[in-house]
Amino acid sequence: MRAIESVARHGALWRAAAELNVTRSAISHQLRLLEADLGFKIVERSGNKSEITPRARAYAEDVRRALSMIASSTARVAQAGLTGSLTISATPGFADGWLCLHLGDFVAEHPDVVVRVLSSHRMADTTNPEIDTFITFGHEPRPHLRSTPLFSVEFTPLCSPAYLSRFENFNDLRILQQATLLHMTDFSDWEDWMTRSGLPPEEARRGICYSDMNIVHTAVLAGEGIAIGDTVLWGKDLRAGRLMRPFAASLHKKTGYFICTPEENIDNPIVEAFHKRLLSKVEFEPLSPDRTA
Repeated sequence: MRAIESVARHGALWRAAAELNVTRSAISHQLRLLEADLGFKIVERSGNKSEITPRARAYAEDVRRALSMIASSTARVAQAGLTGSLTISATPGFADGWLCLHLGDFVAEHPDVVVRVLSSHRMADTTNPEIDTFITFGHEPRPHLRSTPLFSVEFTPLCSPAYLSRFENFNDLRILQQATLLHMTDFSDWEDWMTRSGLPPEEARRGICYSDMNIVHTAVLAGEGIAIGDTVLWGKDLRAGRLMRPFAASLHKKTGYFICTPEENIDNPIVEAFHKRLLSKVEFEPLSPDRTA
């Protein structure tokens, strides 16, 4: 079981052999025995290249869930404290602006747990089998995942006090015609905000577009312009007075950040402890109750 799960995850027999600390021939032997029991091919060979078959890959997914449940049950009944590893997926902005500020207590409480945070710009991707729990923005149906609301969030124009001081009566929306608008990737957030505020959306199609929200954040702090910012991830700068919110209108009040956990990890005691600690840090208005996709 471990052999097919590892081969499916790594995509190569030698990587599975290295992970399980056995020889490649031992992995091949185990797979041949499993093929005899299952009655279908696990690996197809073409010259020196070996690839796992689609049927075997689907079977390996079920094996991965079963092995994870066994590991979770073993850890739950053990008398010692939590040991093992926890791999979390979050966007770079969330990891930098919120998550890294709230992991210290969990690590202090569970010093034998190795925590890894993987940052991905693909906010909706929850398919990586190496991730124990995902933190995503927005809620959409995701098979084999349980989604738990973390907190709601608003997106609204934010800028530095120094930038704000360049203008008189900045609360007048018309002043935005003179401001440098900062964007991430495209104009959509500013277009949506201006539409909601009664302004022509075409006025949003100017300024500077960046490919990363962290760069936008840096530019806003440096007084280079005004951006549609996340009131959660940029909250520490708002509370410290490094950023200001000149207008009340905002976007995305009905959604926010969610913890998405694969079904096989729901009863994992390390994941449970992390979720409990994470939710204890939330000081924002909660979203809707737990939902299982």
